[in-house]
Amino acid sequence: MTVLGIESSCDETAAAVVRVEPSRTVVLSDVVASQVAEHAPYGGVVPELAARSHLRNIVPVVASAVREAGGWEVVQAVAPTMGPGLLGALLVGLQAAKAIALSRGLPCVGVHHLHGHLLAPFLDRPQAVGSRPGFPFVALLVSGGHTALYRVDAPTTARLLGSTRDDAAGEAFDKVARLLGLGYPGGPVIDRLAALGDPSGAPFTEPMKHTRSLEFSFSGLKTAVSVHVRKNGVPPPGAALEDLCAGVQRAIVESLVRKLLLAVAQEGVAHAVLSGGVAANRGLRDAARAACERVGVALHVPPPRSCTDNAAMIAYAGAMLLQAGRRDRWDLNARATFPLEEALA
Repeated sequence: MTVLGIESSCDETAAAVVRVEPSRTVVLSDVVASQVAEHAPYGGVVPELAARSHLRNIVPVVASAVREAGGWEVVQAVAPTMGPGLLGALLVGLQAAKAIALSRGLPCVGVHHLHGHLLAPFLDRPQAVGSRPGFPFVALLVSGGHTALYRVDAPTTARLLGSTRDDAAGEAFDKVARLLGLGYPGGPVIDRLAALGDPSGAPFTEPMKHTRSLEFSFSGLKTAVSVHVRKNGVPPPGAALEDLCAGVQRAIVESLVRKLLLAVAQEGVAHAVLSGGVAANRGLRDAARAACERVGVALHVPPPRSCTDNAAMIAYAGAMLLQAGRRDRWDLNARATFPLEEALA
């Protein structure tokens, strides 16, 4: 099955064509038009600007992805992101997908954005960590808007184990970066500076360190950094700033990795997945790999291109839904096994 995926949930207009074979998944094309430069002056994503940019980009991005894959004759189905995300941004990709499906007589399935992230390790790309995960596995999904743990029993069956009570990890990185004047997006900058610093030079307490809950909380860490900056000022470029970034990153990473190991032990699985945009963070990838090696768990991490928002993961998730006879989406906010909801009209 060959599926055209369309992703427009936030600030990247993406289209990809993916062919799913019995033993492999071939990414025939993967086109992304980023809006980072447009939103950087505002320190975050402006929904109205994002929607207008998607309107400008959706046609050329889809056309480029289809052309690179070999033309419309190879496309057998369409899978757009249905949510969660910015409403105006989502509508652009969804309406484009429905128009394509209607005009070409193709099946169309709506995909939950997080479903795509959970299945991103199944895309066959270079630089992936580990082979394909075996079912069942525990997934730590970390992004700018979401931080959650899932048990995934099959391509279309999963259960939410725990999520953040307040800020997502990626949101915490970006808010701290804004506080320190590091620009947007701030997570990659903090990751780069943290690699040069000493976390003991600016220690912060790991959030929820003394609980065995699988939920997360990062708002307190953000407040602690704010208090530190009010007391000591924003450190200038150099060792003090690098130490501060290292301290923040260590607190976030230790919380994420500890909860991942707790979930793996609780569920008794042999495979773990790290996915989502923050999974591109080198400090997190290294810490998760080392921790899983210590406990004998196979860790699977998509390459950075599959971690950040992309349409290839949406296409693959759509293919799995279609092969299961579905034309609907997951409710990934449910703590029970995800019900697959009413068919997409």
